[in-house]
Amino acid sequence: MRPTWRKTAIALFVVTLLTGGLFGDRLLALNDDAREVLRLYTELLTAARESYAGEVSYRQLVNASIEGMVRTLDPHTSFLSADAYSTMRDRQQSSFFGLGILVGMRNGRLTVITPIEGTPASRVGLRAGDVISEIEHEPTEGMNINEAVSRLKGPKGTKVNITIVRPGLEEPLEVSITRDRIPQNSVRYAYMISPDTAYVNISDFNRGTGAEVEGALRRLREEGMERLLLDLRNNGGGLLDQAIEVAEQFVPAGAAIVETRGRTRDSFQEFRATERSTAHELPLIVLVNEGTASAAEILAGAIQDHDVGLIVGVPTWGKGLVQTVYSLSYGAGLALTTAKYYTPSGRLIQRDYTSFYDYATYANGGTVEEPEAPGAVTEAFSTDLGRKVYGGGGIAPDVIVEPEELAPYVQYLLSRNAFFDFAVAYRNRRSVTEAPIESPAWSPPTDVLEQFAAWVVDEGLSTREEVENGLAEPLDQEVARRQIRAEVLNAAFGLEARYRALADGDHQIRRALELFGEASELLVRRHEVVDDADRPPAGGVLR
Repeated sequence: MRPTWRKTAIALFVVTLLTGGLFGDRLLALNDDAREVLRLYTELLTAARESYAGEVSYRQLVNASIEGMVRTLDPHTSFLSADAYSTMRDRQQSSFFGLGILVGMRNGRLTVITPIEGTPASRVGLRAGDVISEIEHEPTEGMNINEAVSRLKGPKGTKVNITIVRPGLEEPLEVSITRDRIPQNSVRYAYMISPDTAYVNISDFNRGTGAEVEGALRRLREEGMERLLLDLRNNGGGLLDQAIEVAEQFVPAGAAIVETRGRTRDSFQEFRATERSTAHELPLIVLVNEGTASAAEILAGAIQDHDVGLIVGVPTWGKGLVQTVYSLSYGAGLALTTAKYYTPSGRLIQRDYTSFYDYATYANGGTVEEPEAPGAVTEAFSTDLGRKVYGGGGIAPDVIVEPEELAPYVQYLLSRNAFFDFAVAYRNRRSVTEAPIESPAWSPPTDVLEQFAAWVVDEGLSTREEVENGLAEPLDQEVARRQIRAEVLNAAFGLEARYRALADGDHQIRRALELFGEASELLVRRHEVVDDADRPPAGGVLR
């Protein structure tokens, strides 16, 4: 298409989509200008379909015009094909029907990362490291991860036949598994990280997140929780109402949580904590990073603006656009930006996306040159206690703590799944030749790095000299031991044991635990302000 034709098609398809897809019968009420461009669009489709040098379908042409249209709006307005729309709706549910395994591509093979305890997969004995070579007698080689997962899912009570290749076994295993309800928990990890400090990780916000957080905090209170470390790193967001439900558990009743502002009257809304909510009064630290986005930023912003917790980490993504999802014909959908999110102090969450390249670079963990001072971006706003905060660039932490950089050779080993594959082989060998690993408190023996180095050389991943040079520094050796321990515990006890082992050496978590003195001071200051507000004035009676 020539540029002018493409622009016309884009503009025309906007009218077609909005009038036909969203407003149905209003199509007949189009004015003359709209009818003209619709006529032109039809002529364009017909000419391209009938006369283009290559073979193209109407569906290809229309989908191309849709993609062109949404790219002209903002980075997050998107057209959802029927498959993408269905996947999005599945992710927002609190459960689905399947086998109960976390899978990933390892060296081009569909591999079980871990079975979820109590699910059909764990009951039939699937293990970390098992390779799923066939699903219903169809080879998985060449399948992408989404296609494979969709084949493993299915209606409750139905069976799926898979073929497993397991290290140490000469012949593949044929396994028939009956699908069942699989919880899709967003609170994946909630435990006491120290005798008085609880750790809660929220991965996203689906339909059960608010209740999950409430239940986890109730249990942790009973286990002695006096302080809370809430981890929102790499939480890409999700359902707004669930972020509000979680915020209500920390901010005072009646306090503002988030405001939306857009072009239409109904896009202006304010959401406040309900009067029935009871906030947890305890020192709170919230961990964030560049992967913290959308609903997670709303939660972090409300906590920061009301001074009920300390935000620690690096600046968040800055995704503050309200997406309204419309159902279209043929099972498709449109995620359309209809407003923007503002924190209780009035600051805009959305990062500038004038340069789509810079925006995409930052969103994918790259580096974008930031202004020297936050005030160079937008005006300053104030929290309840008068602390200065700034908008227009995500949520800036109260305390910056950069993540620890891994050495290049360690990153290379991770990219080749070396620690995972070695751990599976090590655990299987231990089960046969030595006493099995019986406790999550297990630590690798002193010679484990020597065993690992020999395995890496035998597998052809590196030469002996490369291993010795790559792991020469004591810090890198410590990281390698921790990775081995985590993957062995994953193979033996599951994903949470792995996560806890890695959290023990997480630089940002360790630093956050040192900052609870500041979080406690913030809580004391807030109580003093509240007490002063409730105290009768001198010589008078508070009414």
